[in-house]
Amino acid sequence: MLVNAKEMLDKAYENGYAIGHFNTNNLEWTKAILEAAEEKQTAVIIAASEGANKYMGGYKVVADLVRDLHDSLDITVPVAIHLDHGTYEGAKACIEAGYTSVMFDGSSLPLEENLEKTKEIVELAHAKGISVEAEVGGIGGSEDGVTSAGELADVEECKQLANLGIDFLAAGIGNIHGVYPDDWQGLSFDRLEEISDAVNMPIVLHGGTGIPEDQIKKAISSGVSKINVNTECQLAFAKATREYVEAGKDKEGKGFDPRKLLAPGTEAIKETIFEKIEMFGCERSAN
Repeated sequence: MLVNAKEMLDKAYENGYAIGHFNTNNLEWTKAILEAAEEKQTAVIIAASEGANKYMGGYKVVADLVRDLHDSLDITVPVAIHLDHGTYEGAKACIEAGYTSVMFDGSSLPLEENLEKTKEIVELAHAKGISVEAEVGGIGGSEDGVTSAGELADVEECKQLANLGIDFLAAGIGNIHGVYPDDWQGLSFDRLEEISDAVNMPIVLHGGTGIPEDQIKKAISSGVSKINVNTECQLAFAKATREYVEAGKDKEGKGFDPRKLLAPGTEAIKETIFEKIEMFGCERSAN
């Protein structure tokens, strides 16, 4: 069933596991995420950035794609359609387009403006039963043109944002988007615990690609209940597709047919999601 993300994340928070947030980029991605979640009987969050929404034809196209595939594949586990790193205008557009969850990322704005706009998004979204994620303290790396060094979020600012009635909080704790550099210092668990104690709500870990399993599990035990994965699925898809082409399989029979050409990559996405579901401890959590 299509739901907002609040109930699934509250349940994860209370029971010590994390729900996977997997970004979609097209039809194959969406199918892979839905099928993997159904097979492992876990609730799942299918997300799209504003750039991915634009690539796929717009917010309504993405919302309808997830909804229609969910119904035609007879998916029984809870599924949320989530906007990732939304702007103020983007979040408002997704609230109207049929998304069940939105992130308003005001972390690059002055604090007062972030608070003011987050409050408005919360009111608009909650009036339609849509969950809201907000961010304070930038996540390192670049996503959709927003670049940050990955500073540690200020605990007092986290508290102010949480008090606006948001459903889950993204806070910088040394995590970055994309591939982690060799000299990465790791997550700041001291800051995570301070934030977790201050806000008492599910915390979101962005940049889930490449964080070592022991750090993922420690983060979950400290209140992280949603972990975002995108780059790792993209890398798996690209690797499998490259191997298919380099082996000349696209030149065998009708191997050029997109249904065959994209199949190995789609399967690689599913395998990556299976690994993450096991790591996050959410398998069978929908039961």
